[in-house]
Amino acid sequence: MKRIESIFEHTIFASRWLMAPVYFGLIVAMVVLLIKFGKEVWHLLTHVLTASGGEIIIGVLSLVDIALIMNLLIIIMFSGYENFVSKMEDLHEHQDRPDWMGHIGFSDLKIKVIGSIVAISGIELLKAFMNVDNMTDTHLGWMVGIHITFVFSGVMYALMDRLQGGSH
Repeated sequence: MKRIESIFEHTIFASRWLMAPVYFGLIVAMVVLLIKFGKEVWHLLTHVLTASGGEIIIGVLSLVDIALIMNLLIIIMFSGYENFVSKMEDLHEHQDRPDWMGHIGFSDLKIKVIGSIVAISGIELLKAFMNVDNMTDTHLGWMVGIHITFVFSGVMYALMDRLQGGSH
């Protein structure tokens, strides 16, 4: 019976590698976002002389939005892989290794994800307000409501994290 238990536990432990293709998929998503980023830069450059100030600002906010999403994907990939799949031992001494790598736990990851979602939502809301003439009140209301929900969720996550950390 002990042998069966050991095999079962090793199988469960090895199942963490099922996440590796997911992290590879996030790399593919970053390539897609990089292509979208290049398209946005090209659009900005080719319309810089004819676009209004608001259009330029919306274009730049789109670039910032893509950059934030890509940064979020990097945080998720690095910390998720190190927390749930395998330590990146060969990279511990790499000069470009981020200081936070290997130090972000699941709780920290949740806070960073919700913080990034709030920032991305805020940028989308700002883009909508820059283009308010083409938006319905209902659409803007939903965007504000969703953003407030994200902010509230972020505050609650941070509060729960602080309360949990205070009890240790």
